[in-house]
Amino acid sequence: MFGRFGSLSDMLQAYLRARTTDGSPMAAPKAVFIHSSDLEQYPYPPDCPFNTQRAGMARSILASMGLLTGPDRSEAAPEPAERDTLERFHTARYLDVLADAAMGNMGPEGLHMGLGTPDCPVFAGLYDYAVLACGATLTGARLILSGEAGVAFNPSGGYHHAGPDYAAGFCYVNDSALACMILAGEGNRVFYLDVDAHHGDGVENAFYDRSDVMTLSFHESGKTLFPGTGFEYDTGSGDGEGYAANVPLPVGTHDAAFMRAFEAVAVPLIGAYDPDVVVMELGMDGLAGDPLTHLGLTNNVYADVIRHVLAAGKPVLAVGGGGYHVANTARAWALAWTALCGQDADETMSLGLGGVMLESTDWAGGLRDRALVPDERLRRAVDPIVDRTIETVRRNLFRFHGL
Repeated sequence: MFGRFGSLSDMLQAYLRARTTDGSPMAAPKAVFIHSSDLEQYPYPPDCPFNTQRAGMARSILASMGLLTGPDRSEAAPEPAERDTLERFHTARYLDVLADAAMGNMGPEGLHMGLGTPDCPVFAGLYDYAVLACGATLTGARLILSGEAGVAFNPSGGYHHAGPDYAAGFCYVNDSALACMILAGEGNRVFYLDVDAHHGDGVENAFYDRSDVMTLSFHESGKTLFPGTGFEYDTGSGDGEGYAANVPLPVGTHDAAFMRAFEAVAVPLIGAYDPDVVVMELGMDGLAGDPLTHLGLTNNVYADVIRHVLAAGKPVLAVGGGGYHVANTARAWALAWTALCGQDADETMSLGLGGVMLESTDWAGGLRDRALVPDERLRRAVDPIVDRTIETVRRNLFRFHGL
């Protein structure tokens, strides 16, 4: 399914050194937004917080603002992931049980695999949706491997909790882990960055003893949020010791505290690891007001994170993830796309569109949220914990990377 294209770093450096016929530098490889209306045909049950319409809503926002097409960007439709590709991470038996459950045939084995719970309900079309959503992420990996894209974004991806033989946390097929496996399988060093509010446990577990994929997760602490894992002393094992990193965050973490941690930990680690490609999970459940989590971020954080990642000059495969305030998530993913394209959705482009085109009365400033300034009591509660966590992570991890 995926041919060998050599080092992504070498490929892009050659691309950027190239010149057009008049001697001017060539444009950077383009960004590709991956979506299909087929992904919106398989809703989770109404009482489940996970909403499959979010990606389509983000696309509608972007289309209404003329931000999906241009010389530096395009769209692509996904293809379902192939069975042999899925089996690179998932067991054949699990995939069989998952497909049978989607057809209404599930016994005790499915329950033992995490199916039929409030977090992982069984519904018609479940298997088709999971395989297509995964295929969208793998389509992005293919576009990056072929050099057709320097950035690819699948907002319908990011199912980072699923394990080889179990479902968990709304996740059935782990597209994030599979994408990392495929990219690493082509001889590339992969940096997996997860800024979903929940720890990216399924991806970390997949590579915990490997050094060709480094995982770094910023998330609400497992002391207060599912899945209860991902602490600062979890740093990998065997060949992977020092290549798994976690920054657990306290309840109420605000923009300034998050970015202080990101700039102190992620930026130097990405630079030292020097990956060939970055896979980034952009779950938006860290936004203030999310009904399932307890952080206090604005979407400006995610735009700033993307800016730092792009500054590393590596190809980026981005996926969605969580986000349970649907309107806020859709708008944040729209902002993320503009940032991935190297464009800032500021007032010169979007002032006044928020109230009408984005169907929100919260803020009329466009895609970016208004700043949330933490009060002194919140700072005193959050900042010392974040600073201690930064210190611990740096002490535990940096020595492995010459930092």
